[in-house]
Amino acid sequence: MRARRAAFTALFIALSVVLTRFASLRIAIGGVEGIRIGLGSLPSIMAGMLLGPAYGFISGSLADVIGFFLSPMGGYMPHFTLSAGLMGGLPGLVSLAFRKTGVSGRIPGWVETVLSVAAGIMTVSWGLTPHFLSTLYGLPRAVIMPPRIVAAIIEIPAYSLIIRAVSASYVRLYAGKKPA
Repeated sequence: MRARRAAFTALFIALSVVLTRFASLRIAIGGVEGIRIGLGSLPSIMAGMLLGPAYGFISGSLADVIGFFLSPMGGYMPHFTLSAGLMGGLPGLVSLAFRKTGVSGRIPGWVETVLSVAAGIMTVSWGLTPHFLSTLYGLPRAVIMPPRIVAAIIEIPAYSLIIRAVSASYVRLYAGKKPA
């Protein structure tokens, strides 16, 4: 089972690197990448929710480091590696908490998925990343927050739909068990 999780994590890392570094729209603000629009964090979120929060954190963190070396943008900042790791780990942690506390059986599965995805996106995209961009580069939050809010309104339902579809296939393929 660990070998399968490691293989899936490697796949999610590779997908995240490609989607983030080579298939995203990057918008510079004040000479710094202020906004990135794409599906780059989706594989890490999926890793966290399907395989567990640690795998999501590892997937996001390693994708950020590998992506930096393949397509560097300025100097390396570990702050953003932490953010990428949390983007993968937090949804997995919320999803795991739902299952461990028994809430999972009392709410519809799609609500659980939306809340798990929203926890990661809102914490990282609305909290940590703007904080780091503001403190490290002096970018005003008033400039970087509106597009992030709009992006989240689109990303949360879109990511949730994709994760629900992939999760259903994953569960059917692997013994009909709930993803761990």
